[in-house]
Amino acid sequence: MTKTAKNTICLWYDNNAEGAARFYAETFPDSSVGAVHRAPGDYPSGKEGDVLTVEFTVMGIPCIGLNGGPAFKHSEAFSFQVATEDQSETDRYWNAIVSNGGQESDCGWCKDKWGISWQITPVALTKAFTSRDRVAAKRAFDAMMTMKKIDIAAIEAAFRG
Repeated sequence: MTKTAKNTICLWYDNNAEGAARFYAETFPDSSVGAVHRAPGDYPSGKEGDVLTVEFTVMGIPCIGLNGGPAFKHSEAFSFQVATEDQSETDRYWNAIVSNGGQESDCGWCKDKWGISWQITPVALTKAFTSRDRVAAKRAFDAMMTMKKIDIAAIEAAFRG
């Protein structure tokens, strides 16, 4: 028997929590799909036997996907922030999300096809805009404000001036 996490992120999906969980498990390290639970009876947005909840982990974070129907939509008020080490990792995650029915947004944000927001954030970006050199930090920040997917070389060039 596995230990139940004290705190778990519950994500509401219209009807494809299992598909989302499997995508995350295939895309991100330290991610997996656990138990898939079926509804014991009919409910407002589903029938007995439909997938009701899916236990999964995204980069070590325990989550539950709930197929709750169309009543609630995701917003940028919640996002997964993924710290990337280099441009290759940044590109890999960004492209996986966007090319699988997702959409680009600004400043390193994108949204997957289920409506979950992701911040694909290179460590170099965070280091640049949190630098004690506030003039250089502002140059890096201003460069970021013009981007969708973060270009690490451009951020580093802006930081250097």
